[in-house]
Amino acid sequence: MGCFTIGKLDHQLNEDIRDKEVRLIAADGTMVGIVTSEAALKMAEEQELDLVKISPNAVPPVCKIMDYGKFRFDQLKKEKEARKNQHVVEIKEIRMSPGIDTNDLNTKMRNAVKFLKDGNRVKVTVRFRGREMAHTDIGEELLIRFGEGCAEVANMEKKPKLDGRNMSIFLSPKSAK
Repeated sequence: MGCFTIGKLDHQLNEDIRDKEVRLIAADGTMVGIVTSEAALKMAEEQELDLVKISPNAVPPVCKIMDYGKFRFDQLKKEKEARKNQHVVEIKEIRMSPGIDTNDLNTKMRNAVKFLKDGNRVKVTVRFRGREMAHTDIGEELLIRFGEGCAEVANMEKKPKLDGRNMSIFLSPKSAK
């Protein structure tokens, strides 16, 4: 049969187990004790099940008598379920200029609140062009006002930071309690 990979684990089966002695666990979960690998394999064959090396690094290695096909199926099912319930947090970006008008700003704030309620982080960026670089304080006030507008659903992680021609803040959703 060879070595099978389940998730990140390699399991040796039946004749592939070359150790002299193994600590054996029966199919019902009871500890049999330390036996030779031949005796353990014989017990597994009598019950028409597989001998699987569970913990290869232990001394002596731990083996269990089980239906390996069913075990593999259950492991894959658990991994699939874990992936399904997993939520990947994305960073959504909202860009604006220092001369943004009130209604445009409110629209961008509503979008940011929607992203935050979905559990994503939001990066709010003000882009300075030409002579606007001389008035970065306007952009900073704009970002602080934006952060205060989203304060009921978000935390501002740091103060506004100038990076080249862009000034940005990060908003992260408040944890639901």
